[in-house]
Amino acid sequence: MAQAQAHSGQQHPIRLYLVVWGLLFVLSTFSYLVDYLGIQGYPRWTLIIIFMMLKAGLIVAIFMHMAWERLALVYAILLPPLLVLVFVAMMASESHYTIFTRLTFLGGAGS
Repeated sequence: MAQAQAHSGQQHPIRLYLVVWGLLFVLSTFSYLVDYLGIQGYPRWTLIIIFMMLKAGLIVAIFMHMAWERLALVYAILLPPLLVLVFVAMMASESHYTIFTRLTFLGGAGS
């Protein structure tokens, strides 16, 4: 009975939360440095998205306690947004193909 009560609530050390908070601060600083250093084009957006995903992953894993959940629950929560990103990438690729086809076969806007 005492063992069941001991496992009913999880206690995580405060040090873990402070380290994650520090990592979030560092990642945010790197994200702001991308703007400060004037990085432009694809490298800019790639870095911003990488830092954003790392921060979101830390928040979900630690502060929302997903790191300690069952794997099935993790898949149920994280897999749909990942699939949405895959579908968005597929639609962006298709849009490039569509505009290329229209310009090739129908001509430019000035025709």
